[in-house]
This record gives sequence, structure tokens and C-alpha cells, in this order.
Amino acid sequence: MEEQTPDVNSPGGSKSPESNSAGDPEALKGPEGPPPENPKAPRSKILAGALMALLVVVGLYFVNRYWIAPAVKAQTKGSDTHPLAPQFSLTDITGKPLNFSDYKGKVVALDFWATWCGPCRIEIPGFIELQKRYGSQGFAMIGISMDDSPEPVVDFYKQFQMNYPVAIGNERLGELYGGMPGLPTTFLIGRDGRIYAKHVGAYDPSVFEAEIKQLLEGSPADEAANFHLAGRGPGDDKIELGNPAAIDSEIPGIDLTKLTADQKEAYKKLLASQQCTCGCKLNLLKCRQIDRQCSFSRKLAQDQLDALLKTKRNAAPAKQL
Repeated sequence: MEEQTPDVNSPGGSKSPESNSAGDPEALKGPEGPPPENPKAPRSKILAGALMALLVVVGLYFVNRYWIAPAVKAQTKGSDTHPLAPQFSLTDITGKPLNFSDYKGKVVALDFWATWCGPCRIEIPGFIELQKRYGSQGFAMIGISMDDSPEPVVDFYKQFQMNYPVAIGNERLGELYGGMPGLPTTFLIGRDGRIYAKHVGAYDPSVFEAEIKQLLEGSPADEAANFHLAGRGPGDDKIELGNPAAIDSEIPGIDLTKLTADQKEAYKKLLASQQCTCGCKLNLLKCRQIDRQCSFSRKLAQDQLDALLKTKRNAAPAKQL
């Protein structure tokens, strides 16, 4: 929720002692009477004040023209700020295909949730209402359950009379969307297929509604450069997606596309000869293949790959100038 900024403008203010004595002739008298009058002093002060004001105006113009304006333009370029949403194809819990490509041109709220997640359950009625209210205007709600099995999801779907498609997700889909730091995690996707908001945790429906209304005004052909978040929380600032080459790798989490076939085999043997430090008592290769969520084996394997690629670059013959 946006914080309300308090009104700092008060209808008046207390006068200082100096201002109270400003009109007292006795207060202006020194040891030898009042100071001599200088009729030119007020005019010189006025001219100096006018010149200063002019300089401030000119300065602000150039600041806005050559500093502020380019900064705003840089912020609204957007391709990095608003990345394209990864495509996916699943089967929903009713047996129907759920292809993200079918939602092209729509505003989509993609909600990663689970039936065992209390905050997720709290949000569902709000999502149902948003689907009712904006479904006819080009909005679509999609639920991706991270439950281990579909049975509790089917029961929940019927109990809450959910009016939008729900499918069972998997690790790969979660990683494509940058990993799930917590549930619920909801993405707001514009008509142009870009992700404009990532909200981790439960939010009031009014936050989603405000953002959905902004995106509904957009075009499938243009990025919504003026979009602004209606709510912000920890983890909502930057949208980082997963690397498909690393996610679909035969060594999960490690991008092997820069290695030749022989280098890849040598790299796998190297990982198989080293122990993982996570306490699993497995070698690095086996740990990566069994537990793709292990941060220890992923870092160690990535360090070995970086060293291998560095050696490869240093061994390459220098280009002729």
C-alpha cells in the first residue's frame, strides 16, 4: 500500500521575537539614535533579489533540460525493468490445456500459491472478485499451485468456487520466473507480455486492482512506460528471471552452452571428483543432479565452470590486428 504523505503546510506560524520588534522605533535606536536613512538600499536589495531569482529559474531550466529529463527517459526504457514473461504450457486441474501464449494481448495476474499457505488462501477470494470485475475487459487470472499433488488443489478449487484456471506447477516453471522466495508470489503482466510487478506475500486486493486498471489501458504493441507500483514490499523491487539454458541443463543451474562436447565431459568428470560441502556426502555432480536447489553445489560448480572458461579464453590465440 502507498504511504500517505502528511500535509506539512500549516495555516500560519508563530512569530519570532525579532519580528515582533521590527516595527518598534525604540528597538532600532542605537547608542546614538536611529541609523541614517539610505534611500538607495531598498532598491539595490530588490534588484539583487530579482537577479538571484532569475538565476535560479535559469538554473532550474538547464537542470531539468539536461539532467532530470534524460534520467527519466533512462528509467522508462524498460526492457530490463519489464522483462518478457517466460512462456509455458501446462494442463489445468480440470484436464484442459493451459498455454500462456493463448493469453497474448491480455493483462494477466499469475499467482504462485499453495493450499497449505495461509496468506495464499486469504488472497484467493480477492482474485475471484477481480476476475469477475475485469474479466470482460481483457483481464485474466491464472493460478499456479506449488502443491505436491493435485488432490488438495481440486478440493480447494471446488470449495472456493474459483472462476479462473489453476494448474500444478513445477520446479522448472518456478525457476523460469526467478525462483519463488516465498508464497504467494504474484506477477502482473501487461498486454505486451511484459512483467510489470512482482509481489511477494499477500496484498490487499486494491493493490492488484490499481495495477490491473493501469495495464488494461495499455496496448499489446507498446510498453506501458508510465506504469507505477501501487504497492511495494521486500523482494518487489527488481524482476529477475531464470536462464533457460541453465535451468534445462544436464547439470541443473549451470549453463554449459559455452563448452564443447569434450570440455563438457571433462567438466563433468571434474565435478564428479570433488565433494559437495552441503553435508550430503555426494560429489558435486551427483548433488547438482539430485538436489537442484542446493546452493552449495551450485556455487562450487559455477566456480569451476568460471575457472574453466577463463583458462579457455587465456589459451585462445590472440587476434591479428
